[in-house]
Amino acid sequence: MIRRTFKKGNKNSKIDALITKYKIPREYLSVNRKSISKGVFWGLLWGFIPMPFQMLAVLATTPFVKFNVPIAISMVWLSNPITMPFMYYMEYKTGLFILGRKDLCDVQLTLEWFQNNWDNIVVPLYVGTIPYSLLVSFIIYLIINYLWISSVKREKPHRFK
Repeated sequence: MIRRTFKKGNKNSKIDALITKYKIPREYLSVNRKSISKGVFWGLLWGFIPMPFQMLAVLATTPFVKFNVPIAISMVWLSNPITMPFMYYMEYKTGLFILGRKDLCDVQLTLEWFQNNWDNIVVPLYVGTIPYSLLVSFIIYLIINYLWISSVKREKPHRFK
């Protein structure tokens, strides 16, 4: 089912012309289990990291690892302005737990307060980012692979007897 959904949108002559004209490697747009699951993995990995230009980080990864780039870029957008505060707060609290630090008291929403406490915020935030970006990305990668394989088995049961 998942495979069929992705395969439906794969036949477009305009996309083929674009690929040919700009010499884009086929692996960056291929629709197969490995490419899609790697794209989800790398997109989520960069999406959990609190940094600007996450999409550029995905593109910078492409020469080293071949994956579906549009899927990866769409996964980065899971950390959007609505979800970012929740994600980053969860990562910050996890970082505090890992480092064994106490939460900051007297939080003020002023630029001066943030400048004075920047180190007390950033270090736990990035330490807390590590388990979420790696573990969640890897778990979703495994789930995508499992769902894809089970979908193929359901579609063509005679192939696996």
